[in-house]
Amino acid sequence: MADLLIFDLDGTLSDSAPGILAALRHAFAVNDVAPLDPRTEQALLGPPFYTSLPPLIGGESKLPGVLAAYREAYGSGGMFDTTAYDGVADVLAAARAGGRRLAVATSKPEPYAVPIVEHLGLSGFFDTVGGDTLDGGRATKALVVGEVLARLGADPSDAVMIGDREHDVYGAREHGIPCVGAGWGYGLPGELAEAGADPICAHPSELVTALGLVA
Repeated sequence: MADLLIFDLDGTLSDSAPGILAALRHAFAVNDVAPLDPRTEQALLGPPFYTSLPPLIGGESKLPGVLAAYREAYGSGGMFDTTAYDGVADVLAAARAGGRRLAVATSKPEPYAVPIVEHLGLSGFFDTVGGDTLDGGRATKALVVGEVLARLGADPSDAVMIGDREHDVYGAREHGIPCVGAGWGYGLPGELAEAGADPICAHPSELVTALGLVA
């Protein structure tokens, strides 16, 4: 019965893989980087690219060019190639009706995250949308969660995280916050369970029970 529900964005609120991966493939092509296999691409969905990409592109030297090309493609329209998962809006509405506070905590840079949440038609549900900075000032999910807590003056003991990747679980845990697993997202098989997400929901509708909401 936590007062504050903190949601991840990519793979939790919306299926953003089409826009992200199209922009990333473009960035690889213009920087002469070999394409990735589908499983590796999936593993990239969620964590910050400036930490996950270097081992895959031959080190740090190509990272500035890849990130610049990615952000150009993503910011010029790819960011809006995303769709809210079925049932998400109903869960958010039930949470609001029950007096809960809602926030987004994403590793995506906040200048992208805010308009994306607006594009999805979900911005009215959230008290704040927190993300990384473009210069990597909030390089971990724990730092983003901490920023959200500070903005809202929230007590971590009265919050719960909802996310689809292990870094959501670990980032929340650094603040003593439990994490409900979004099993419909981009987590690899067994990832959420191994990280300690509990419970793990197979569909957004299952959050109604997991979070103690009234549908």
